[in-house]
Amino acid sequence: IALTPQVAALFRGRFGRAVAIQHSGLSDGERHDQWHRIRRGEVEVVVGTRSAVFAPLTSPGLIIVDEEHDTSYKQEESPRYHGRDVAVMRGSRERALVVLGSATPSMESYQNAEADKYARVTLERRVLDRPLAAVRIVNMRDEYADEGPDVVISRALAAGVEDRLARHEQVLVLLNRRGYATAVFCRQCGDTYECPNCSVSLTVHTARHGWRAPCHYCNYSVVVPKRCRKCAAPYLEHAGFGTEKVEQQLRERFPAARIGRIDRDSVRRKGALTELLTRFASGALDVLVGTQMIAKGHDFPNVTLVGVISADVGLGLADFRAAERTFQLLTQVAGRAGRGERSGEAVVQTLYPDHYSIQLARRQDYPAFFEKELQYRRGMRYPPFLAMINVVVRGRTFEQAMDTAVDITRRLGPAIATGGFAILGPAPAPLGKLRGEHRVQFFLKGQKRAT
Repeated sequence: IALTPQVAALFRGRFGRAVAIQHSGLSDGERHDQWHRIRRGEVEVVVGTRSAVFAPLTSPGLIIVDEEHDTSYKQEESPRYHGRDVAVMRGSRERALVVLGSATPSMESYQNAEADKYARVTLERRVLDRPLAAVRIVNMRDEYADEGPDVVISRALAAGVEDRLARHEQVLVLLNRRGYATAVFCRQCGDTYECPNCSVSLTVHTARHGWRAPCHYCNYSVVVPKRCRKCAAPYLEHAGFGTEKVEQQLRERFPAARIGRIDRDSVRRKGALTELLTRFASGALDVLVGTQMIAKGHDFPNVTLVGVISADVGLGLADFRAAERTFQLLTQVAGRAGRGERSGEAVVQTLYPDHYSIQLARRQDYPAFFEKELQYRRGMRYPPFLAMINVVVRGRTFEQAMDTAVDITRRLGPAIATGGFAILGPAPAPLGKLRGEHRVQFFLKGQKRAT
C-alpha cells in the first residue's frame, strides 16, 4: 500500500482513466466501484497489492509482480495464498506473460530461473549508468565500548546526517521495529510487562495522553505506570528501542532539521501515508525515519544517505529465511540512496558485521549471496530443494493443542511410508500463545509439494 500512490501516479500519467486501483486502504465503496469498473471492461490496467491478482479482467495479457520477493505477498489469514504464486498460476491458465521483478529475487524464483523454468532477464546497470551507493558497515560493539550501552545513532551516521543537512540533501533512516522501547521491566524485582493473551513483551509507545504499552498482535494495552505493579519500586526501565526513539534522538541532535516518521502507528489516519511521502518528495522534510515501509521501491532523487539502525534485527528470528530477508532488506534500502545526480552512501549499524548476509549486502552482490545461501539450504534440506509445509494447531490449552497435533501426525503415519515425505515435530510454536490461544506446530518436508 505504501508504494501504490507512486506507482498509480506513473500509470495514470501514461494511461489516464483506464487505470483502476485495488488495495485494502480504500473504503468499501471505493473498492466496490473500482471492481465493477474492471468487470465492465472500462479498465485496461489494474494496479494494486496482492488481492489485485484476482481482479476480474476478462483477458489479461500481462501480469507484473513488482518486488516479487516481498513477504507481504503471503497472506497469513484465511484464505491463505501467495500473491506471486497465484500470479504465476493465473498467467499459465490465461496464457499471459508473467514478469517477476526484483533486485533481490526470492531463492525459489532465482532457482527456477537457474533451472530454466523461468527466463531470466538481467538489468546489468542502473538507470543512466548511476553508480550503486557506497555501503559502510559500523560495528556497534565498538560503539558500545566507546560511547556506552545506550547508543542508538553511531558517530558515523550522526556525522553523515550533519553533512547532508549542511548540503541540503535528504536522509532516510531505517529501523524495522516500531514503538519507543521493546520492553518494560522493574530493576528491583525483575517483573516484565507481558501480554496476557500472547507470548510477547508489551512495546512502549509515546502517546499524547502518556506512555502506553500495547501488544502488537492483539491490541491489549496498559498505561505504563511510574512504579512497579508488583513491588511498587520506582525503578521501571525501558529496554530496547524502536522508530519513535530514533526520531526523538534525531530531533534532539538536529533541532533545526525537519523530521518525519513512517510506520504503522504514524499512518493510521487515511491519507497520512501519501501526505508524508509527498512532503518528503517535495523537499518539505529533511529526514524520514521508518520501518521497512520506506525500504523499497521509493524514488527520492535528493536522498544521498541511508542509515540502517540494527541491521541484524531479523537475524535472530526462528526462520530459515532470516539471512535471505536481511540481505534483501539491506540491499533494497541501500538502493534508495544516490538515485539522482549526486552519489549515495549507506551506513549500516550491526552487532554482526562479519555475517555473510550483511557483508554481501554491502557489496550488493546477489549471485554470491545466492550461492552461499544455497549451500546452507542444501545442507539443511530446506526450500528450494524440498517443499516444506508449516502446520500450526491451536487450542484453548497447551495440552489440547499438543494432543491434537500428536493425533494428526500419528494419522499421517501410513502416508509417510508411501508419500516420500517426513514429519518434524510436533513442538511448541515460536509464538506459543497468540490472542488467547495456545499454539503447537509441526512441519511436513518432501520432494513433491502436491504429495
